[in-house]
Amino acid sequence: MNHEVSGFSKLSKIEKINWIAQNYFSEPKVAVALLQNYWNSDEKLQQLHDEFIENTISNFYLPLGIAPNFNINGKNYTVPMVIEESSVVAAAAKSAKFWSNRGGFKTTVLNTEKIGQVHFIYKGDTSKLDTFFKQTKSKFYSETESITKNMQKRGGGILDIVLKDKTSDLENYFQLHATFETKDSMGANFINSCLEQFAKTLKAEAQNYAPFSEEEKNIEVVMSILSNYVTNCIVRAEVSCPVAALAEKHIENPTEFAEKFVRAVQIAEIEPYRAVTHNKGIMNGVDAVVLASGNDFRAVEAGAHAYASRNGKYSSLSHAKIENGIFSFWLEIPLALGTVGGLTSLHPLVKLNLEILEKPSAQQLMQVVAAVGLAQNFAALRSLTTKGIQEGHMKMHLNNILNQYHATGEERIKVLEYFKDTTISHASVAEYLELLRK
Repeated sequence: MNHEVSGFSKLSKIEKINWIAQNYFSEPKVAVALLQNYWNSDEKLQQLHDEFIENTISNFYLPLGIAPNFNINGKNYTVPMVIEESSVVAAAAKSAKFWSNRGGFKTTVLNTEKIGQVHFIYKGDTSKLDTFFKQTKSKFYSETESITKNMQKRGGGILDIVLKDKTSDLENYFQLHATFETKDSMGANFINSCLEQFAKTLKAEAQNYAPFSEEEKNIEVVMSILSNYVTNCIVRAEVSCPVAALAEKHIENPTEFAEKFVRAVQIAEIEPYRAVTHNKGIMNGVDAVVLASGNDFRAVEAGAHAYASRNGKYSSLSHAKIENGIFSFWLEIPLALGTVGGLTSLHPLVKLNLEILEKPSAQQLMQVVAAVGLAQNFAALRSLTTKGIQEGHMKMHLNNILNQYHATGEERIKVLEYFKDTTISHASVAEYLELLRK
């Protein structure tokens, strides 16, 4: 069946829903009712959500959870997390509580530079281009003053612009490589506006540069765009304590646990197949807070995984050691985040979440996010190196299975009691429910 459609974006919201329902569902009325069931009853609030993106037909809910007891640099945080995966919030909260009694998380923002580039093709004498750039550089600043004025008042702006010769990688390819400070804003729109003006200035000034030949004057700008690979926007989070202090209910031999934990991290440092899953665990915590704070988790993911490959091989973002009887566990991660602008000032729940975090600056939010990522990684490695990952995960997943089979209240009580000391699997829960129902 051909489902091609013209002018879809011009249809009303109801018309879009009806088109989808008629073309893709055997029971169109049921599909329409389901989509409308997720609309907010507050029309103004629903309109706000509708206008975040194009062709909106409904809302897609994810759970908003809370992980308390995060002691970060001596201050206690209660952290909002948005995620659908069972056990992530519970694991983060458990790690937070564990480390709150052992000195908490120590975090440091190492740098906050953002990067943007104008990618262009220049066919000619490289030395002439270099001289041209040096003579023109001040104009890149002066001709973006209308864009940078407000950012400069907040202590941000353009930090530097350099010309990069990339012709060894691609014929005739050069860059204007610019660095920015955007303070509490993530700064994507600010950076991209500056870059597009750089491109206009570059082309216009080249046309009027007498030493250039006609071919050299015709610089081709391919694109002007920020980079999500923010190698100079790094935050470090660390926990440490005497090895003996690691002892708790499930860690009866802290020395053995610490040594096994360090080996698990070392494996993730050298084995990419393990490192990907290891880092995914970190990102479970990172993404959940990034989403809750209205930031771009796709950009953060891309930057983090690129950073994990910066030495030519994909490796762990976190590291661990035992030195002089002290266990240390830390990570360094690139995080370009904002607490003003974008969804942070529009989405009501994002504003609420930032209130819960006590209205952090961008640097404070970076530190919270890094601490949660480290906490999540600690929880996963503690489970993996002690009782295994599935026991805790499946206990959290049990509710999802019971919901899938529409278990009654009485059935839930019996299932929870039965699986208190029995291995949980989807099949075993289904089988036990079937037995109960007979």
